[in-house]
Amino acid sequence: MIPLSLAEIADITGGQLHDIPDPSATVTGPVVFDSRQVAAGSLFAAFVGEHVDGHDYARAAVSAGALAVLAARPVGVPAVVVDDVVAALGALAGAVVARTGVDVVALTGSAGKTSTKDLIAQVLQHHAPTVWTPGNLNNEIGLPITTLRATEETRHLVLEMGARGIGHIRYLTGLTPPRIGLVLNVGTAHIGEFGGREAIAEAKGELVEALPGEADGGVAVLNADDLLVRAMSARTKARTVLFGEAEDADVRATDVRMTPQGQPSFTLHTPTGCSDVTLRLYGEHHVSNALAAAAVAHVLGMSVDEIATALSAAGTLSRWRMEVTERADGVTVVNDAYNANPESMRAALRALAAMGGAAQANGGRTWAVLGPMAELGDDSLAEHDAVGRLVVRLNVSKLVAVGGREASWLQLGAYNEGSWGEESVLVSDAQAAVDLLRSELRPGDVVLVKASRSAGLERVAQALLEGEVAGR
Repeated sequence: MIPLSLAEIADITGGQLHDIPDPSATVTGPVVFDSRQVAAGSLFAAFVGEHVDGHDYARAAVSAGALAVLAARPVGVPAVVVDDVVAALGALAGAVVARTGVDVVALTGSAGKTSTKDLIAQVLQHHAPTVWTPGNLNNEIGLPITTLRATEETRHLVLEMGARGIGHIRYLTGLTPPRIGLVLNVGTAHIGEFGGREAIAEAKGELVEALPGEADGGVAVLNADDLLVRAMSARTKARTVLFGEAEDADVRATDVRMTPQGQPSFTLHTPTGCSDVTLRLYGEHHVSNALAAAAVAHVLGMSVDEIATALSAAGTLSRWRMEVTERADGVTVVNDAYNANPESMRAALRALAAMGGAAQANGGRTWAVLGPMAELGDDSLAEHDAVGRLVVRLNVSKLVAVGGREASWLQLGAYNEGSWGEESVLVSDAQAAVDLLRSELRPGDVVLVKASRSAGLERVAQALLEGEVAGR
């Protein structure tokens, strides 16, 4: 964070100083909302959550080194007291962007946001100092917290923006106005809350509406292969740059192929030339993510060779997203359990099929350990059934469906698509899945674990790697 005195923070947020002997004292550390992450000179933001009130940890935060607390009420230790801590944090983020002049790149989409954000960050790091959203802290708290990590040296700020309704992205872009806006896709994630893909497109398109005009440097980076995203060019005054495999895309891929390990390789084309890329990531769906990152890097002035080199070196920064680990006995565990929607499920299953090609040729098998996909509304039964059927169509050796009603729909889809029902099994919970896998896995097998975050299936992957289910 750029150095700010407590008096400046109060001025920016409209707050009042309480129990502060020296208003000129300067925050030099990070802004945090977890008292366990406090460092010397930091500012502790006290949020009232569903189960925890951060104000109760104010004294502990100051004792651990926080200079002061951003709070909604006096807490008996140095504090800047504001009407709304979330709004105050947003105001601070806006002030940091204005003072540093950092170039803000914002991205959104139904699937692949975090993986693409990680790719963009790693590519832009080759160009200039870059700060980016850690994990998927992409809401009204996470976005300001990320922004406040920027310093005077930061040139690029890469911000992932999530939306659970109309107006959410508009609010986020108001806090940290982007110059470059990237829309990846419009899928079915949270369709139960939005009511349809058109409503999702309306929400995602708020990002391009917030961009400055072309004369002021605004650039909308849009997926040429997604018709709902491509159509967003009519909603912005910014210059449009298209990415994808479409022939008219400004940044595109040709000769897409998969390595025996399931990693995509392709020729990257930009307006300045072409270069070969082989990703360290797993799954053909990462080609689109890589093209999106390449388009952003091209807009910011990187050469095609620089982009290709950086993409080929980039890895996974965020946990539980296609994390591939080979055990000592030759079993490969693919932990993609952070979240799931129909699009990401299909992408992960195709990646499993690609990874398992060599394994099956040598007697190994592929296992899809899948749990429920949340927030699909009336489409839930059909989407779970379709994923179950896809498992069989991709020749995955066995589906292990974990959980209750939605898992039974997964298993039924596979059963109806298969021949004798041997392609799938339904188990009650994570422990049952681990017990089954421990008894049947053999060297050379590849196991994919994936579900919506609420299912907690990362415990299965962790147990397969550590030897036990967390919490047992």
